[in-house]
Amino acid sequence: MKTRKLTFDEWTCIAEKRVMQKRMNETYFTGIVGLICIDEVTIPQRWNFLNKDVLVCDNGMKWLSMIPENEFYVITAMLDSKANIVLWYIDMIADSGIDEDGVAYYHDLYLDLVVYPDGSIFEDDMDELEEAFSAKEISRELFDLAIKTNIKLRNSLLLDCKKLREISFKCLNHF
Repeated sequence: MKTRKLTFDEWTCIAEKRVMQKRMNETYFTGIVGLICIDEVTIPQRWNFLNKDVLVCDNGMKWLSMIPENEFYVITAMLDSKANIVLWYIDMIADSGIDEDGVAYYHDLYLDLVVYPDGSIFEDDMDELEEAFSAKEISRELFDLAIKTNIKLRNSLLLDCKKLREISFKCLNHF
């Protein structure tokens, strides 16, 4: 299981960025929110899910990450240089916290959801979750947590992309 930080340091294509983070306690969202303003990349990054080619990392883009309190997922809204959401990337997680430097982190449970603004959803890395369980890198409880969190999201928040968009922009407006 990998530990990820809201600084996204593993994205080595990002040459220059500004990183912000804050705790929010609002009616629409309680938890940690991080914002990465991508100023310069060495190589733009594109993803293709569901035959949709999307630019996800380039100069001028922003990534807004939301870690809701007492939940087991992280939602990252990827916004283009005109502040349009190009997709949401949702990581299923084991837990989250704040490190000694004050940076939010989470333990990634491999399984992810890619959500497009039109509401279409792509499940990513189920194979990695299954491999981690088979290799005993994660317990049955963590495997089940990832699956249950995926189902919960699909049956609640992801039923209404307008609501997800609204929450994302309300959180973004706090920066």
